[in-house]
Amino acid sequence: MTGELVHFEIPAKNGDRARKFYASLLGWKLKDAQVPGLDYFMSEGMKPGAAVYTSPDPKGAIIYFDVDDIDKSIREARALGGTADDKQAVPAQGWFSACTDTEGNKFSLWQADTSAMPEQTGAAAGART
Repeated sequence: MTGELVHFEIPAKNGDRARKFYASLLGWKLKDAQVPGLDYFMSEGMKPGAAVYTSPDPKGAIIYFDVDDIDKSIREARALGGTADDKQAVPAQGWFSACTDTEGNKFSLWQADTSAMPEQTGAAAGART
């Protein structure tokens, strides 16, 4: 459903330490998502989904909002004065676009699509901006 929170990510300089923190504090069960080249662990059994990953320069949580048409939503975000990266595929899961609103807050758009493949955009899946 458009506008619904579907996923969020927590970047951390020390991914192991952050995962232990959230697992202990909130009881999260996190599993390695096996994303090549990325220390990325996703929650199990949570709605919305969560992920904790290692990042050299964490800047706070990133929230993903569901959209029906990611291409249209990217154009709208740009037209409204925000920024939106070109869409990137998460193979066999969907598309995302890293965005910034007019106030400098980072968020991402998400469109579920099991046919999504990186070759369709030329973008590398799971790349961070």
